[in-house]
Amino acid sequence: MKKERVVIIGSGPAGLTAALYTARAQLAPVVIAGPQLGGQVAITHEIENYPGFPDGLTGPELVERMKEHSENFGAKYEFDLVESVDFSNGSPFRIKTYGEEYLADAVIVTIGADPRKLGVPGEEEYIGAGVSYCGTCDGFFFRGKDIVVVGGGDSALEEGIFLTRFATSVNIIHRRDELRAGVQLQQRAFNNEKISFTWNAVVEEIIGGDGGVNAVRLKDTVTGEETIHPTEGVFIFIGHDPNNAVFGDQIALNENGYIITDQRYRTNVDGVFAAGEIQDEIWRQVATSVGQGTSAAMAAIQWLEAHEETLQELEAAPV
Repeated sequence: MKKERVVIIGSGPAGLTAALYTARAQLAPVVIAGPQLGGQVAITHEIENYPGFPDGLTGPELVERMKEHSENFGAKYEFDLVESVDFSNGSPFRIKTYGEEYLADAVIVTIGADPRKLGVPGEEEYIGAGVSYCGTCDGFFFRGKDIVVVGGGDSALEEGIFLTRFATSVNIIHRRDELRAGVQLQQRAFNNEKISFTWNAVVEEIIGGDGGVNAVRLKDTVTGEETIHPTEGVFIFIGHDPNNAVFGDQIALNENGYIITDQRYRTNVDGVFAAGEIQDEIWRQVATSVGQGTSAAMAAIQWLEAHEETLQELEAAPV
């Protein structure tokens, strides 16, 4: 069993930033990175809206730079998955991965949330080549193109409206004959000349060639009829699933499964903090996650300083 001052669960932008700040505070954080460094950002083809990079850079390039930056100050990375945690007895907290077990004075949870996928042929194959889950991230690359948006809630309409800034046309595909989005948002979408709707339809397949998407195969949910709808991009907004399963009932979640934090990114467990998409179900941007990771790390540093004497006494006692 390894004893650490700070363990960070997750390696997206929030976790990488938390690692930098806690490492600069000479806390030698351990980041349990999961199987893929950077989370969702690692599969983002190009990032053009992160400050300081006017020419843009790829997702993998950004996360590798952030990792290297934190390592320069002493952060350590373990490419492992958390199997279980025990927050029940307070600090130090027990964290068990498939390869190791840790005791941590403080924990920062940055494990993120995953966009729900359609689970249809072609979806995984064309991620980054016509399939996207973030209009704000990727809309610029679809200038002058005809695209589709899958979904009928607030996110689908908000992103669909945003995408009209770039795309020639946006067709919103919804499995029902009425939207779930708010009334005002619906009205904005209906009034937008670039937006059209395909009702009572689900995507059965994403079709591509020459390295990109060129159509979707749709099925009518009423008649069962299938049609081919040409498109150069598929934006999927059918919800997100926060990666909260490993915590069970040990940490407070909201009705949608996101970790509840206060303004200092403290959870209901004293000494456990959370940042990024595991607690942010609204913005989901690299820049906002970086800011949240910064705040959570600074809060954790302050918490450790305030509890230094007690933690030293606990460390001196037998485990």
